[in-house]
Amino acid sequence: MLVMPAPDRGILARRESIVAALRAIVPGDGVIDSEIGRRPFECDGLAMYRQLPMVVVLPSTVEQVAAILKYCHAEGIKVVPRGAGTGLSGGALPLEDGVLLGMSKFNKVLEIDYTNRCARVQPGVTNLGISNAVAHAGFYYAPDPSSQIACTIGGNVAENSGGVHCLKYGLTTNNVLGVEMVTMDGTVVRLGGKHMDAGGYDLLGLVVGSEGLLGVVTEVTVRILRKPQTARGALIGFPTVEDGGNCVAQIIAEGIIPGGIEMMDKPAIHAAEAFAKAGYPLDAQSLLIVELDGPQAECDELIATVGRIAKENNATSIRISENEEERLRFWAGRKSAFPAVGRISPDYVCMDGTVPRKKLAEVLTRIGQLGDKHGLRVANVFHAGDGNLHPLILFDANKDGELAAAEALGADILRLCVEVGGVLTGEHGVGIEKRDLMPSMFDETDLAHQLRVKCAFDPEGLLNPGKVFPQLHRCAEMGRMHVQRGAIPFPDLPRF
Repeated sequence: MLVMPAPDRGILARRESIVAALRAIVPGDGVIDSEIGRRPFECDGLAMYRQLPMVVVLPSTVEQVAAILKYCHAEGIKVVPRGAGTGLSGGALPLEDGVLLGMSKFNKVLEIDYTNRCARVQPGVTNLGISNAVAHAGFYYAPDPSSQIACTIGGNVAENSGGVHCLKYGLTTNNVLGVEMVTMDGTVVRLGGKHMDAGGYDLLGLVVGSEGLLGVVTEVTVRILRKPQTARGALIGFPTVEDGGNCVAQIIAEGIIPGGIEMMDKPAIHAAEAFAKAGYPLDAQSLLIVELDGPQAECDELIATVGRIAKENNATSIRISENEEERLRFWAGRKSAFPAVGRISPDYVCMDGTVPRKKLAEVLTRIGQLGDKHGLRVANVFHAGDGNLHPLILFDANKDGELAAAEALGADILRLCVEVGGVLTGEHGVGIEKRDLMPSMFDETDLAHQLRVKCAFDPEGLLNPGKVFPQLHRCAEMGRMHVQRGAIPFPDLPRF
């Protein structure tokens, strides 16, 4: 059962003075303290856990962010950074005694530098907004999470987000060149820049994927790419999930790196087709969407090779996009799969784990067995090319025991990922969802070293506490700690 740090009653008693101090820093409508105004911020995309923040503050300048953090640091007040709230691991879950720092007003594209193939943007710019800003010049931003129409680049940096094209073009960390960040004490720092690499310690590598525990990002420099000359998609149906998984492994083994390889099982196929009318084969037990991009001649040859591999793995249908509109329609079904599943289940939770590609068929079979064990259905939609699974656990929170069963099933699936040589997360982050499973992948020494990095940036542990680390330790303890057992007893967090 999820627990979070016990609220500081002294901080809560000072709430009115804290709100007044924040209003002095961010005047006008930048501070929200009414209950109804705070309600939209009570959770992120992991809506099964909810908590009202003590107060919400929405700065619009770097100076305001720095002043807010400096004030909270001096007063010992916890801060939870938040982007668009589309995260699926509870990373932006507020605290009852904490300030929720929303970055939605940082929504400007500051500079586009085509010569150096990069763009400087504020963290509240949406993922798709970057591509839209450079599309007229034939460029785009490669990482494309399914929520790209809404998720922001700041949140992408926090979680090291991926997307359907990350197999060939990399995750966020491979496409961010620099950031401006404010540390908990209000210091503004710059890491990286327009250049491809920087000397010294790779602090930028630490920040991307740090889940808001090290600082608040106020500007991001991203790499932009030329659109490929040609892009063609293939819809390939299979009689079993195992055949689809084996086809993925063989495509990669033959040295082909597609722009993307996505896989869906039968429940997800039917839900997505009913929602998007993308032309998916409804008789298939599994479906691959394979995209090849590059020069025309290369695409034609690779499409033919993928078709051969598919037939060798018992494909029942192969459909190749004939034009750009059809290719985009193939992807429309995949990118709407998560909301589409909402049509077939009152509630669902989207998991995120990564396994070696050669284990895909085995893991998908065992996920089905785990679903049967817990009495719940699972729809699978995932980035097959890099083994990043997104099982959607379907349940009804109004039925006694189903929420607990969904939590238990999710934990079993993530343990399975680690068991076969994979990892707990591919792109959603740890947050609160996987926090208590971290010891299944890391021992106490591993976790202690990770926490020392956190302490170097935030010695008082005020930034996004209660996330990522299963046990809380004061930074002063880290130098002398070897083994410490037993979690701090926190009160239960309200759910739904």
